[in-house]
Amino acid sequence: MKRLALITLCLVGCARGDRPDAVWGARGVLDGQFVRPRAAVIDRHDRLWVVDFTARVQAFDLDGTHLGVTFRTPDFRNGRPSGLGLTRDGELIVCDSHYHCLRVYGDDGTERRVIGGAAGSAPGQLGYVSDVVQDADGFFYLSEFGENDRITKLDADGNLVAVFGGAGTGPGQFQRLRALALGPDGNLYCADACNHRVQVLTRTGEFVREFGGEGTEPGRLRYPYDLGFGPGGELYVVEYGNQRVQKFTANGESRGVWGAPGGRPGQLNSPWALAVDRKGRVHVIDTENHRVQRVRL
Repeated sequence: MKRLALITLCLVGCARGDRPDAVWGARGVLDGQFVRPRAAVIDRHDRLWVVDFTARVQAFDLDGTHLGVTFRTPDFRNGRPSGLGLTRDGELIVCDSHYHCLRVYGDDGTERRVIGGAAGSAPGQLGYVSDVVQDADGFFYLSEFGENDRITKLDADGNLVAVFGGAGTGPGQFQRLRALALGPDGNLYCADACNHRVQVLTRTGEFVREFGGEGTEPGRLRYPYDLGFGPGGELYVVEYGNQRVQKFTANGESRGVWGAPGGRPGQLNSPWALAVDRKGRVHVIDTENHRVQRVRL
């Protein structure tokens, strides 16, 4: 196992959440290095999986130590994966966006099965899958951007159940749907990036509420690219446009903001993603700084 560019910061006298407590990664193609990392997920064994622009998927512990597993998707000439998820059994799912499918992997990076692969906008076809979640009943929910801008619901075997959403600015419509999270209330929380909002839908596609709106003040959003829940039910949203992470209640009330533009610890450059561990620490994928920052908000 190898630890590269791991910096643990123990700062005295700073307000909690002002600075990250760990930063790791650097630009490169060796184990522990990244080229524009773009998605992350933490599994039940507390492994942080990260995929970058070279289509490499790497496994780390939560302190940034590389765990000896690195693999690539089989083909990336059309484009690179842009999302990671987990099955209810804990398998890793890679959203192979430009190949319009989900790839399910074992712990050692061996591909086990593929879901989807037929490109298009008809029901049962997929377009640019950006994220996936699976609920306790086994249903998959796939977010699609591009022309589809919708959510496709599949059963545990990959068969079509429903399609909801579509391109637009109205309730239940999306413009560049980037990510999904299952809330403690059982609803789907959707990062509707180019509408600068989070939408909440039931798992049958019914609109519940939205929050955000374009802006820089707390409670507002600019290009929310990813979101995830902490162990206390708090929602964290990473904003590509505002270069920050914002903490919300599940009802959309802002409870704090972290980050600013730049390259120093505590600053972000076009962040794409985040993952929240069971201790409530947020692992922020600091894309153009080619690193991961860990922070408590």
